[in-house]
Amino acid sequence: MFQKILVANRGEIALRVIAACKELSIATVAVHSVADRDSLHVRAADESVCIGPAAPSGSYLNITSIVAAAEITGADAVHPGYGFLAENAHFAEILEEVGLKWIGPSPDAIRRMGDKSVAKSTVKKVGVATVPGSPGPLESIEDAMNLAEGVGYPVLLKAVAGGGGRGMRVARSDKELAAAFDLATSEAERAFGNGSVYLEKYLAEPRHIEIQIFGDRAGRIVHLGERECSLQRRHQKILEESPSPALTDALRAKMGAAAVAVAKAVDYVGAGTVEFLLDDDGSFYFMEMNTRIQVEHPVTEMVTGLDLVKEQIRVAAGEPLSFGPTPPGDGLGWRPQGHAIEFRINAEDPVTFAPSPGTITTLHLPGGPGVRVDTAAYSGWKIPPYYDSLIAKLIVHGRDREEALSRGRRALELFIVEGVKTTIPLHLRLLDDPDVRRGRVSTKWLERWLKSAPPR
Repeated sequence: MFQKILVANRGEIALRVIAACKELSIATVAVHSVADRDSLHVRAADESVCIGPAAPSGSYLNITSIVAAAEITGADAVHPGYGFLAENAHFAEILEEVGLKWIGPSPDAIRRMGDKSVAKSTVKKVGVATVPGSPGPLESIEDAMNLAEGVGYPVLLKAVAGGGGRGMRVARSDKELAAAFDLATSEAERAFGNGSVYLEKYLAEPRHIEIQIFGDRAGRIVHLGERECSLQRRHQKILEESPSPALTDALRAKMGAAAVAVAKAVDYVGAGTVEFLLDDDGSFYFMEMNTRIQVEHPVTEMVTGLDLVKEQIRVAAGEPLSFGPTPPGDGLGWRPQGHAIEFRINAEDPVTFAPSPGTITTLHLPGGPGVRVDTAAYSGWKIPPYYDSLIAKLIVHGRDREEALSRGRRALELFIVEGVKTTIPLHLRLLDDPDVRRGRVSTKWLERWLKSAPPR
């Protein structure tokens, strides 16, 4: 087992990793920017090193400074958390070159799953479906129409170099496709300097389902069930839960087996998540694989009782998985119990979503049965404006979904943050909505709801 781990991250995930290390009797090193000098993860670690200025490019993304901090403090492994360098294959390779252990999958697995075209090609080879569409950029409008005829309308044009919804158009007929092609290509050219677009079948109301997988160095790979992440705004998740209200046992088994097949295709080691889009007819399509621990991993921890971060550390140290698989042979590593929901608490205006950095003057965290809060916030802490706005994750667990929803409302009402605005009022509004309470949502639902539901 490792003697000392450097945590190459900040905030609640850094504190989460430090807590796991303490339970495993492993010493920890916190790295921090100038802006995070008074952060809780710095106080909690056994040692700390300032690695640069507030801007992430000079600190949390500065590979040279992080490696130097690990060498100076005598760390023998690095845990990247999520975000920043967590899916940086080059960083993982450098650590290996200087004799430091990377707590994560191989650089090859990170690269293969990080390249969307390579990832899609890889999963197709193991029989996992991807969203039907063009294999690459479209050559012409005639090319687009021929493909649309085979895929079936509606279709979606997307910029090859794009993101954030730019260079993206929906078409429901040949006439609409002709107009959409010109608009999408010109918008993509203006936004990204690359007018190339590709075509996919448009899924009108898909759900976002992700499967938590785990692999060890002996080649054993299992999954731990799903998380539903459909409530999202601009592709940013707001609320996650497990199990999904949309999945039957049979569909859950099929998606779990597909996720395990994807992970086996790249000889995956450690924690990862295979993400799918689920259509309303029960068809599901591979979207991407996150080769790291997820923000929402506590949802799975609450329904399984497992500590996924400690499992990451054990597996990286060469130990076998401590669980699974269980019958009936679909690769399930642990039988989940009850229902869990995670509410992301961001320092944002709950109506406009504008960031709300500042000093937390009062903080009261909820407690009681089935309530967990992952946070690095404290009264008097000044939230810096340089990083993600997530300040806490409220996770609740109940015997069933109804109890989890009620427990979530109770905990949100007792969650007091003063001095900055937060998204707590947004979550309380969501819990009042009949669609949310019945689990009748999709990745498109929240955007529509925000336009039609007036804030209180």
